[in-house]
Order: sequence, then structure tokens, then C-alpha cells
Amino acid sequence: MPCGLFFENYKDDERIWKTRFARIWLIAFILFLLVAPFFTSKYVLYIMNVIGIFIIGAHGLNLLTGFTGQISLGHGAFMGVGAYASAILATKLHLPFIVCLPLAGLFTAGVGLIFGVPSLRIRGLYLAIATMAAQFIIEYAMRNWTSLTGGSAGLVVPPASIAGFSFDSDFRMYYLIFFFVVLATIYTKNITRTRPGRAFVAIRDRYLAAEMMGINLYKYRLLSFAISSFMVGVAGSLWAHYVQIISDEHFTIWLSIQYLAIVIIGGLGHVLGAIFGTIFMVVLPEVLRIPAQALSGHYPAIFAIFNSLRDGVFGLVIVLFLIFEPDGLADRWRVIKSYWKLWPFSY
Repeated sequence: MPCGLFFENYKDDERIWKTRFARIWLIAFILFLLVAPFFTSKYVLYIMNVIGIFIIGAHGLNLLTGFTGQISLGHGAFMGVGAYASAILATKLHLPFIVCLPLAGLFTAGVGLIFGVPSLRIRGLYLAIATMAAQFIIEYAMRNWTSLTGGSAGLVVPPASIAGFSFDSDFRMYYLIFFFVVLATIYTKNITRTRPGRAFVAIRDRYLAAEMMGINLYKYRLLSFAISSFMVGVAGSLWAHYVQIISDEHFTIWLSIQYLAIVIIGGLGHVLGAIFGTIFMVVLPEVLRIPAQALSGHYPAIFAIFNSLRDGVFGLVIVLFLIFEPDGLADRWRVIKSYWKLWPFSY
């Protein structure tokens, strides 16, 4: 009797869902997500929508940093580019949402290519500094180009609308975001199994060996920046049409650091890492708010104390993950699955 998974060809080995059990659980989980909005509060639905938008951007950064090894500290600004591009196209050119969203992604991809050019000559911490410069440059433009962006006052964005159907509530927006999350997840999973995806991983692991094997480093590094920026631009477009009021304060360096923390905590180079990391980073502040609300009656200043401690808690969490779980939550999930796969003979 076979004990474990045995594949006889590469096609079976490369399947995304290798067992019927995994497919059944995935279908059940998707069905649960589809009916969840009918049984959740408006506050929980808002948190789920935020998680969905950030998952799309996190997939993009994970593709760049986790799979290609290119550090970026400018993805918060790139998300702002997508948000402002979609808002300007919708408010000033009066284009429909179905046109604004891909154009915002393409425009963000173009901006990402411009700031990705330094990756052709520098890498590591030097590239991180270059992308940080992109963050400050774009943030300055969003704040001071008042004729286009509205400056600190920001822009009022209409809700997303497709074929006359307006996504003007958390409930309706949930399904639109859910569609793009599924699309981004499937795309990320599949591109990592293609020739460009294998080239990304080769460049990350040994870029000199990859170049000797005939991989064009310049082409695939820029391609990684373009795809990553496109995905975070789409996330920015969805964010703009969801919150309906955007300003430069939404896309600061803190957002870029949050994105980097998401892929580190979730697991670099794991598709599930972007999902796990986003859920963790979005839910954590809400969990910290629970004791603050419970104690607010006795200590009115407790909210200010918890807000000041939040950044410190985030930093501590990142350090602890780097020390005790450097491969992130996705790897921990793999270990748990492996344990139960052979239970009770897990040795």
C-alpha cells in the first residue's frame, strides 16, 4: 500500500493541487469566502476588503523581493501612483472603472520600470536605498503637484462601476476585490512555474550562474519590476475606488515598510506567504485595539499609549520572525501539513 505521494512524470509533479483532498478543501474554502459577507458585520467586512486589496500588492512585492531577490522600499508610493492614476482617469477624463483599473496598473508598471533601472547595476541594500528615493520623490510629487493630485486635500473618487452596476458598499466591493485577489493569486502561482518565473528564482539564488546559463539579467529584473508594479498599481486603483478619498498621507514610507514586513512574515518566495503575511499584519492592530477598548473606561489615555506602542510591536514581531521563523508563516504551514500527513507516524 503506498504511503505518501509518488509521481511518475513531471506534469504530475508540477500540478498546483496534487491530491483530490486538497482540491476539495480549496473549493470548500472558496465557497465559505463567497457566503461569508452574509454573516459578518460591516466592520469585519471592511477588514476583509482591506486584506484583499493588500494581498494583491503583496503578491507583487513577493514576486519582486521573494522570487527575484530585488529589495524594494517604494511599493507604498507605487500603490499611490496606481490610486492617483485611476482617480485622475475617472474624475478628469471620465473613463469607466473597467478602463481605469488596467490603465492605472500599466502606468504604475511604467513608473516601476523607470525606478527599476538601477537594479541593472546595483542590488541588495544599495537597491533598497534607490527604491527608497523613489518613495520620497513620488510622495513629494503627490503632495505638491496640486493641479493634478489636489495636494494634501487629495481627490474624491467615484465608486467602481461596471456596466451600470455600482460597487458602492462594502458588501458589493467585497466580491469585486475577491475576484481580483483570486486572479492575482492564480497569476502569481502560475508565473512562478513558467520560464520567466524560473529565471526570477535563478537570479535570486545565483545571479552570476544564471547569467552564465544564458539568462538575460537585465530583461528579467526589469520584467519583475514591471509585473510587481502593475499588481500594486491595481491594488492602488481598487483602494482609491473603495475609500473614495485619497491623499498623499495614505502612501507614506510606513506603507512601504508594512509591505516589506508582510512578505517577510508571510514567507519570502511563497505564494501563500503574501496571504498569510497580509492577514497577520492587518489583523494584529485590531487585536491590539481590543485591550485598549476594554481598559479605556478606567484609563482614558490608553489609546494614545497603544498607538505609540504599535510601531514598536510591529518592529518586535519582525525581529522575532527573523530569529525564530526566518522562512515565515508559509513554511510553518508546510511543516504543520507535513506533520499531519504522516500522523501518527510523524518521525
